[in-house]
Amino acid sequence: MHAIRLHAFGPAENLTYEKVEDPEPGPGQVRIAVEAAGVHLLDTAIRSGVQGPLPALPELPTIPGREVAGTVEALGPDTDPAWLGKKAVAHLGMVPGGYAELAVTDADRLHELPAALDPAHAVAMIGTGRTTLGILNFTTVTPDTVALVPAAAGGIGTLLVQYVKHAGGTVIGLAGGPAKTAAAEANGADLALDYNDPDWPDRARAFLGVAATVLFDGVGGPTTVRALDLLGPGGQHLIFGWSAQGIGTDEGPHLLDEAELARRGLTQEQVLGPPMMRKAGGENPMRTLELAALDHAARGVLTPAVHRFPLADAAAAHRALETRGTTGKVVLEP
Repeated sequence: MHAIRLHAFGPAENLTYEKVEDPEPGPGQVRIAVEAAGVHLLDTAIRSGVQGPLPALPELPTIPGREVAGTVEALGPDTDPAWLGKKAVAHLGMVPGGYAELAVTDADRLHELPAALDPAHAVAMIGTGRTTLGILNFTTVTPDTVALVPAAAGGIGTLLVQYVKHAGGTVIGLAGGPAKTAAAEANGADLALDYNDPDWPDRARAFLGVAATVLFDGVGGPTTVRALDLLGPGGQHLIFGWSAQGIGTDEGPHLLDEAELARRGLTQEQVLGPPMMRKAGGENPMRTLELAALDHAARGVLTPAVHRFPLADAAAAHRALETRGTTGKVVLEP
């Protein structure tokens, strides 16, 4: 098979398209003929040699990627034969191997691909979608919701805009540059603003006429500082990343101290990791979120934006993601 391999940590050019041995499924595992593989910002950090939230960096050489969709084409011993030939999507967990024509995973990680979803959209929902549903567990979205969504043209931002609009709420979408603000507006944002425009907070305030109720914040940095001033008493600041500073740095979002939170009447929560798992509930909280995400997409409530690259162009995909040159979820297609 062909795959993308990383032999040394460093720049995107270190990702090479190579011919390698086909992986063999072990007991309880399947092999998937990959039709779409997800690319995550965390992948770019790992490629650079930044450990981030992982317990350790992978041994080299490695095939990156942890989200795949395609057809189950081989079974390991003691695997349910009903999976053979089925379309499926899976998050591989902490085991890499997704940037390839073939990928192996445990059968208990599989979800049968809903007929209404193409593989690229399913890959987006199994990772980005599950995170979005996890974030939304921390707030109640109603027609009275007034949401601020930085990175509104990104994978999570796109889905947050759709969810709030589906519930009848109001959304101010923030994005970088005319193309991305146009994408956010086309996706349903009531107002899409370029966060590079120094006047965007005044324009948002004039448009709304009321205070925002929730800030969905995966950006941090100066955008967060300015957005916090648009939240009214009782508002929520839900933090799920800080892409403005990059993954793995000591910089974080703009956190307010207890006195400032009390003065403003705000709540501020970092919602990734254990808090999200506790909110999701069930015996397997991650699977709970995956099922919810796929269901929302199958019913048409959420439609992920997908930015597609050929598998062989994984280096270009990483460069585009690192320079904010993508819209939606980045997906590699063999």
